[in-house]
Amino acid sequence: MFFHILFVILHPMTNEYQLRVLPQVAANTEQLRKYIAEEQGLALGALKAVRILKRSIDARQRTIFVNLKVRVYVNELPTEDEFEHVDYQNVSNRPQVIVVGAGPGGLFAALRLIELGFRPVVLERGKDVHERKKDLANISRTQQVDGESNYCFGEGGAGAYSDGKLYTRSKKRGNIEKILRVFCQHGASTNILADAHPHIGTDRLPQVIEAMRNTIIKCGGEVHFQTKVERLLIVGQRVVGCFAADKEYVGPVILATGHSARDVYRYLNEEKIHLEAKGIAVGVRLEHPSLLIDQIQYHRKEGRGQWLPAAEYAFVTQADGRGVYSFCMCPGGFVIPAATGPEQIVVNGMSPASRGTQWSNSGMVVEVRPEDIESEKLRVKSEESAPALAMMRFQEELERMCWQQGNMKQTAPAQRMADFVNGKLSYDLPRSSYAPGLVSSPLHFWMPKPIVSRLQQGFRQFGKQAHGFLTNEAVMIAVETRTSSPVRIVRDNETLMHVQIEGLFPCGEGAGYAGGIVSAGVDGERCAEMCALYIEKNG
Repeated sequence: MFFHILFVILHPMTNEYQLRVLPQVAANTEQLRKYIAEEQGLALGALKAVRILKRSIDARQRTIFVNLKVRVYVNELPTEDEFEHVDYQNVSNRPQVIVVGAGPGGLFAALRLIELGFRPVVLERGKDVHERKKDLANISRTQQVDGESNYCFGEGGAGAYSDGKLYTRSKKRGNIEKILRVFCQHGASTNILADAHPHIGTDRLPQVIEAMRNTIIKCGGEVHFQTKVERLLIVGQRVVGCFAADKEYVGPVILATGHSARDVYRYLNEEKIHLEAKGIAVGVRLEHPSLLIDQIQYHRKEGRGQWLPAAEYAFVTQADGRGVYSFCMCPGGFVIPAATGPEQIVVNGMSPASRGTQWSNSGMVVEVRPEDIESEKLRVKSEESAPALAMMRFQEELERMCWQQGNMKQTAPAQRMADFVNGKLSYDLPRSSYAPGLVSSPLHFWMPKPIVSRLQQGFRQFGKQAHGFLTNEAVMIAVETRTSSPVRIVRDNETLMHVQIEGLFPCGEGAGYAGGIVSAGVDGERCAEMCALYIEKNG
């Protein structure tokens, strides 16, 4: 026995363990080392390093635990990096691909093209992340929205200044772990590799995006800002480039314009490029005091306390045959103005990396299908000339109504949650994170009735599931419409090219094939791979 113990103490080894520990243990490296040493019968001095591979919180019971998967290094230090780095080559003299849009779909397409030996030329209609930030501040200051530089348009896309959540339920379409590793390689915390719901934070993501841009340029690619694509260059049935800012750019085109580029959808429709209407979800941003959400989710009066993060929630139910659910939950965050043009109010949510504000918000939305536009009389009728744009026009009309209710500024119409459920006007409103300001409005009266009735049913159900959730301490801020693209740019399942035209690769959220930063990044990589095969085949 003595010799066996001595061997364990002296012999280097690496083991992985599944642990279930209290939050204060998970949050303190030294306490975690002591816990592992005691549980596994190891000498504390022999335990040289601990890496957390997976981390999640179990708050189902009164006593909250953190589930960890750890790698423990005994009598040795880690020799491998925390993650595998991608090797990006110089592509200065290689065949050129045009990438339209510098959101996650476009950026990951460009980086993957470099890996494969092709030269990306990225064309972005908006500004770089730093210049863009000034225009975002002006929305609250001047109540005006720059149509080319806002929370949806600009380097990084809609995700750059709307939270940076990296969680996706889609596991089928590509290498999610690689997307996270690329973010880490460009400056994101390696915590995103371990956390069950990884999150960079809207205050840190811009620096990561800038580093990704610098990699593209360093490797011989190009990135052009304030370069709006006006039309595609089409020869016969093949896209051979595009025209932007009085210049022709030649090469196959990866079209990654994001879910709010309505002018692009209108252009494609006019060019008879096959589109179809796609289901979306619309509703409101629901904002609670973060302490209240912490108390509800952690089942204790003190809320999160010292060791736990701001609490998240996820709700889903059915009401009259349609889904009602929470969307893009932002614990310890802000509600932001996400319009992309005049006479619109659109809201979204974001959180800093600390998730430390006094508010928590989430989209609360109702599923809307293309057939609902007519059958449920949702205030807009499909024009025979463009039925594929019917859902988009529904979005536009609802956003315009919201703007009118908001005094024709970016002050958003709002209503206390319980008042909405009970069909009552809110005579005052709680303090809110929404910087342009709120105006009390009877959302239950002017929003489309099918949306209102389903939200009311959903809120009653969520209030039963989580005691205290349905409350007048919470405020509903209208209107949340940009949950996903209202249009699908139809592409071939195998080649990912458009079904009618060679050389055009519709990509990411704007094409209707992704929903969030990670899935858009995955789709960008897939489009780059198919584009590379197309070039190799056609010379």
